[in-house]
Amino acid sequence: MGELLAKSSENGGLTLYEHTRHVVQAAERLAEVWGFPVALARKGAVLHDLGKAHPHFQHKIGALSSIDWRLKREFSRYKTHRHEISSLGFLPLFPREEWNALIEMVVAHHKSIKGDPNNSGIVDLDEEYPDTLAFHLYDWETWSPAALRVAEQFGVPVRSISLQEAQAALDHAVAYCRRVPRDWSEWKGLLRAADHFASAFGNETERVLTKTFRRPDLSFFGAPERRHPLYPLSQIDADDPRPHTLVVAPTGAGKTDFLLRRCQGRVFYTLPFQASINAMFDRIRWAIRQSTGTDDIDVRLQHATSRLKVKGNREEQTLQPLVGASVKVLTPHQIAGIVFGTSGYETLMLDLRGSDVILDEIHTYTDWAGAMVYALIKALLRLDCRVHVGTATMPTALYQKVAELLGGPAKVYQVHLPQQTLETFDRHIVFREENNPTVVRDILQKAFSAEERVLLVHNTVKGAQEAYLQWKAAFPDVETMLIHSRFRRKDRYRLERALTEAYNDRSKERFSPCLVISTQVVEVSLDISFDRMITECAPLDALIQRFGRVNRVRTEKTIGQLKPVHVLAPQSPYLPYKKELIERSFEQLHHGQVLKEKDVQQKIDAVYPEVALKEIEPHLLLTEEGYKLERLAHRPKSIILDTLEIDSATCILEADRDAYVEGSWAERIELEIPVNWRTLAGQQAKGKYEQLQGIGSLPFVVPQSEIEHREIGLVFQEHSNIL
Repeated sequence: MGELLAKSSENGGLTLYEHTRHVVQAAERLAEVWGFPVALARKGAVLHDLGKAHPHFQHKIGALSSIDWRLKREFSRYKTHRHEISSLGFLPLFPREEWNALIEMVVAHHKSIKGDPNNSGIVDLDEEYPDTLAFHLYDWETWSPAALRVAEQFGVPVRSISLQEAQAALDHAVAYCRRVPRDWSEWKGLLRAADHFASAFGNETERVLTKTFRRPDLSFFGAPERRHPLYPLSQIDADDPRPHTLVVAPTGAGKTDFLLRRCQGRVFYTLPFQASINAMFDRIRWAIRQSTGTDDIDVRLQHATSRLKVKGNREEQTLQPLVGASVKVLTPHQIAGIVFGTSGYETLMLDLRGSDVILDEIHTYTDWAGAMVYALIKALLRLDCRVHVGTATMPTALYQKVAELLGGPAKVYQVHLPQQTLETFDRHIVFREENNPTVVRDILQKAFSAEERVLLVHNTVKGAQEAYLQWKAAFPDVETMLIHSRFRRKDRYRLERALTEAYNDRSKERFSPCLVISTQVVEVSLDISFDRMITECAPLDALIQRFGRVNRVRTEKTIGQLKPVHVLAPQSPYLPYKKELIERSFEQLHHGQVLKEKDVQQKIDAVYPEVALKEIEPHLLLTEEGYKLERLAHRPKSIILDTLEIDSATCILEADRDAYVEGSWAERIELEIPVNWRTLAGQQAKGKYEQLQGIGSLPFVVPQSEIEHREIGLVFQEHSNIL
């Protein structure tokens, strides 16, 4: 058979020995960090891919240049071949008392043992395709010696294993998987993490691993020079011994610094929107560099385009989704697998265990999302995490639920600013306006004459696009930009940089008038500051977040200064919000009056007198009755996550089709346009647009010009019938 390969030539042509060596290095390091028996973890790493010696796998990846036609015909008879199941035939090399742990490391590191969408789990195959299961030991005596030679190179005492022994071991594994209890497998999480790390870094695995699992140096955030009356939370002691934190404070009070000062170990920092986590990633990475004076830090970003953010640094790009970050900035959806039991949740649980988790801007979660975050806090507490919740506006009903869940006063350090301090955060005069173009035009004309920078926020992408075209034509001499979620990812990244850098360059003493038109993507944690806002009416908590992008810069000179925010009267359609919620929010705003920060909580409670979280228990991994899933099983996806996921489907431009088909993973990501499935359904995308099959994210191909898209983002257009 020649030398065994673990990867095809297109994927580097790595030999089975080399890949196994890398996985062994990763497994030993992770076992040491997480408190596993290192010697047993090493054995699992040696065993996990020995089944790749099977001729079917070697033929599939091109390691066998030619095989007999009769053998090809034989291969075609079976549903599938999973190399990890073939690996189980080598269990007799190890002591019997270690078999169950080894099975957990090997059998499900790619697929769930049951309920696999393709019926390829080991229990699925045993029930539905027993001939295929037996095929995993096909021609055993011919190919197993080559696998034994690989194992021997790692110090495993090897001997010939008969087909009968291998079959008995496989039968034992099937029987074990059939009787596993309902809980989760730490061994599976360990091996999966090691395999992913080794596959990502190859020969660099051992070196890169030495940089992981370091406690971050967050001393910058508690430095004496950062304590200032302008940021009242900076003057509050963060060293309270209680493990958890609840902070309610206005934008600009120093909430981010305070939450980070509360952290004692590795940090997971969650925020709801991509633009805000990009900005937070930059902020934390810069601060830690100031503390340490070095670039040798491990701050990571995790979302669909995180690799674009660190483009040019291959090592950083590769590290983003892997375990062991000192600080990882991400959305709650990306750790929600521990709530719903989706693929990879065991590794997530190991990575999170004992860490500090910051849930910032928790007020933005309602209905299904609020229920998910509530369940997420429960899951984090079971993993001994220290949970730190920050918000500018949270209904009292939700606050009380979260405080009780975290353990109440005995476990939670609760921080509120006194009313006297809150008065210094009064920054906005609210104007209730008629919702018509004439009113908006007059406001814009007045603002531009005063050389103001204006932020105009719409609730839908379509509304923002129409406003951009209208006001750019009406004010051609004013610099205007549009930003929303429905751009190609590379264009979205370009726009985010322009928004936070070019349009908010604070090194300038004076700005030219400009207009930024946006959707909700500007609401949370973007460090931008405009002179005036016009916004469609939204839920009050969202409006207050939007207001935080106006008159944001806080200095001795700006305290007491007031800037105008114009809220347009609600009108149909009210999407994506509920009519009643919009109308109650508008009632809490008073024309021509200062929005008093000390009154905000009362207004929020009037809009949200109670918080009814959706019932999601049937979808949870763990309920009061115990685990819902068998050990070694996982769900392929979560219905609730699909419901919540803003970017749950993908489009590309017709002009990018060939580049997408031929491109690498990283090149494809840049061309993708995230879209909600409900939007595509409304556009009747199936049948209307081509959907690429078996390629990337299976995007729909939309016939829009690249020039138009770069300016206004995705518009669903018809194909031209003109030849």
